[in-house]
Amino acid sequence: MIDELRTFIAVVEHKNFTKAAEAINISQPSVSLHIKHLEEYFNTKLLQRSIKQKSIYITEEGNLLYERSKQLIKLLEDTKEDLLDYKNVVKGTLRIGASFTIGEYLLPAFLGQFTKAYPSLELEVTIENTHDICEKVKDFQVDIALVEGTVPSSNFEITPFYKDTMVVAVPYNHHLVDRDFSVEELGNQTWISREIGSGTREYLNLFLSKNDIHAKNVIVFGSNYAVKEAVRNNLGITLISSLVTEGAVGNKEISILKTSDEYTRSFSYILQKGIVPSKGTLLFIDMLKSYIENK
Repeated sequence: MIDELRTFIAVVEHKNFTKAAEAINISQPSVSLHIKHLEEYFNTKLLQRSIKQKSIYITEEGNLLYERSKQLIKLLEDTKEDLLDYKNVVKGTLRIGASFTIGEYLLPAFLGQFTKAYPSLELEVTIENTHDICEKVKDFQVDIALVEGTVPSSNFEITPFYKDTMVVAVPYNHHLVDRDFSVEELGNQTWISREIGSGTREYLNLFLSKNDIHAKNVIVFGSNYAVKEAVRNNLGITLISSLVTEGAVGNKEISILKTSDEYTRSFSYILQKGIVPSKGTLLFIDMLKSYIENK
């Protein structure tokens, strides 16, 4: 049954019997036989095929089996990894997703400690914006993700683990540095922003809206480093994590404005809802909490 389910997943994802056969290294007749066995076992139609079988349509029942199949395969793989060594040596692969701010400025130092503690556990790290990382958790492409920004709670188990301070960063010799000012003075400025889907972009939009700040212009960059460099080179100002600005402030490349209010957001780790985390995932969470407490 497991082989049949793996075949069905491949057919759904490739929407082509030949490509599915190539992807999982079996013959095309075997693919057809596996699908037939599944349809007989579940007594339902999973796929609708054209007469020449050049196009495939996934039925509602097929979509349900596809989602459940991914969960079953992941559960089996996690169980196999947990049983690999009876002496409780942690082995296997842990797939970690992270949004850019976390992946670039918080995760590397932590992973340095984590890999020393669990050298037999292989890590695969994916760094993308919050929206894309959440999609990878949903599609079982990562086991755990560390994200900023709003996450739909209906799909995930969400646990905050870090309070991130957001700061208004400006060029080093900006005229608002070292003086009292109101946030209204931040209007009619060029703002440097991350792309849509980024947690940092989401918070910037909220900040501007809440304070009724009307930007003169918005320039979008796809990474925190590019945003910081744009500010350093006098292209505009931004609202960004203090993790990003720390080194640049010390090197007198940019300045941080003194605001009357403190602006913070939560970093959270998210898991697919209804899934039992692997041993490696649980160890990762425990050590992450300890790392943040001692940071």
